[in-house]
Amino acid sequence: MRQVCSVTLLGMSVLAVLLAQGCATKSGSGAGQTGRAQDERINEPTIKEIPSGDNQLTDSRINPAMQSELASRNATGLAPGMLIDILFDFDRDSIRMDSMRVLEANAKQLQNGRVTRLLLEGRGDEMGTSAYNLVLGERRARNVKSYLQQLGLSLDVNTTSYGKDRPLCFEHSGDCRQKNRSVHFTVK
Repeated sequence: MRQVCSVTLLGMSVLAVLLAQGCATKSGSGAGQTGRAQDERINEPTIKEIPSGDNQLTDSRINPAMQSELASRNATGLAPGMLIDILFDFDRDSIRMDSMRVLEANAKQLQNGRVTRLLLEGRGDEMGTSAYNLVLGERRARNVKSYLQQLGLSLDVNTTSYGKDRPLCFEHSGDCRQKNRSVHFTVK
């Protein structure tokens, strides 16, 4: 009987230790958590300007068919050059001083053209992730909408963001990246 009790106690002790270790890792306490938390964390890479002449970028979105499709989508609905895109600094959503003057001129054109509906398309350059540029483009478009409202423009204005997925310019240069850091006007 004594031998049976000691085997049973030994078995129960081993079982208790195994259960305790299993519960510690499932509850998130103990050594199991630190490795798991680091695995689940998503680090967004730091955005930096690519020096001109950097050929690491792919040319997959520059094919002629896509360029003509995007050019037709990017049309404003008014005569070419009538509305000017609002440009932004790298990784910024605040309206620049020179862009405020452009916005004021665009607002006058919109009022004189008897436009009633407008779509503001926010964009980002090719730097950073698509998700990051979508958010940045939306903030840019909303800031332009807010400024137009402050100017007293009473239109049905909607905003959208294409991030870096629907560029206005297809070259891999600083000038082209500047053109893509913009809000584009589309008259509906």
